[in-house]
Amino acid sequence: MLTLRGATRILVDDATERTGDLAVGADGRVSGEPVGGEVLDVTGCVVTPGLVNAHHHLLQSGFRTLPGTRGVPMRDWLPVMAAAYAAAGIDASLTAATAAVGLAESLLCGVTTVADHQLNWPADAPVEDTVAIARAVADAAAALGARLVFVRGTARDDPARAAESAEAIVENLLGAAHEGGVRPDGMLQLAVGPAGVHSDAEATFRRLGAVAARHGLRRRTQANEQVDTEIALERYGRRPLDLLEEWGWLAPDVTIAHLCDITPVEIVRLADAGVTATHAPGCDVPMGWGIAPVAALLAAGVRVGLGTSGGGSNDAGHLLADARLAMQVSGLVGRQLPARTVLGMATAGGAAGLGRGDIGHLRPGARGDLCVWDVRGVADAGVDDPVAGLLWASPGRRPRHVVVGGRVVVRDHRLVTADEDGLVAALRARIRR
Repeated sequence: MLTLRGATRILVDDATERTGDLAVGADGRVSGEPVGGEVLDVTGCVVTPGLVNAHHHLLQSGFRTLPGTRGVPMRDWLPVMAAAYAAAGIDASLTAATAAVGLAESLLCGVTTVADHQLNWPADAPVEDTVAIARAVADAAAALGARLVFVRGTARDDPARAAESAEAIVENLLGAAHEGGVRPDGMLQLAVGPAGVHSDAEATFRRLGAVAARHGLRRRTQANEQVDTEIALERYGRRPLDLLEEWGWLAPDVTIAHLCDITPVEIVRLADAGVTATHAPGCDVPMGWGIAPVAALLAAGVRVGLGTSGGGSNDAGHLLADARLAMQVSGLVGRQLPARTVLGMATAGGAAGLGRGDIGHLRPGARGDLCVWDVRGVADAGVDDPVAGLLWASPGRRPRHVVVGGRVVVRDHRLVTADEDGLVAALRARIRR
């Protein structure tokens, strides 16, 4: 049980703010009544829901700023990254080390839920090896106390083998104890997702879609980035969303990341289909891959989350910094987005794309995932609106405390659940760089 006392502002959800206290009960959920247990003094702080990183590639946490990966077309970027993975050798020891670092970084930046789109697998790996890779990521999240959505992705994998692997991962990591791919405690969720029509053919989308239907899993993919549109036109003579619709992947259980190159007519199609979206400006903008027209998507009724994408293109897992960037560049492709709208994308918007009504807000009954942001320092001096100031002021801002399910996992800016130096040393030893 945990009580946060004396907050300057509590951002309950997109539409509700208040001051005062917030309690999380013994069940790890936000309570409408006072509880006993530990008391955290949060005087001078803003409390928000824990951030939801709706699109990450944790494997890339071990492969940042590699030569040949900065500001290049995606056509050139993809083979450089693939070569780096091949040189390191993808296995459970690598994904354990990269996930631990990426998830620790996420928690320290206020991200309590990470959707990890694992696209890269060892060639011709036995199914049990793919299960071990997935389990390594899940175990890293459990040890750190982070919520994980593990997406069994593909990038040119054999369709039948990918589907067999996805089935085995569900059986081994969830078994029968899940609803819609979510474990009862909400700490682990599974989903499926090809990289996109640029890398995976219809058979892969169909087979993974069948796995999702059997187990009630969410489906996630990437579309309408620079290379995605180019290859779709070259290979099929059609745009990516045309193919996704034909292959059964424009539906309410589908979330599509990036969407930089999207037309007004396509935005309406997404809204009519009930598809959700993920904006990843921290990847797309510096790499020159475009800017998704988020204001137009929201105006059409598309729910939009926020993701960092991976360390190979973004180099950081700092979702709040990317929220600030999303707010700042939004006016270049439409209406300027208010800070609260973008904070909503980083919380409830991402949760909606995961089919999760239990996270992304702090109403009674929600999972007790929250961030405490200290706004008493010089970076916030003169700020009139402390909620908007979370984005407008202090680009490198990090939370003072982070709580997941009522458990304090970051206290006074330090991880409670792991030794940061040890995580860094383990990753360096594994990749030998």
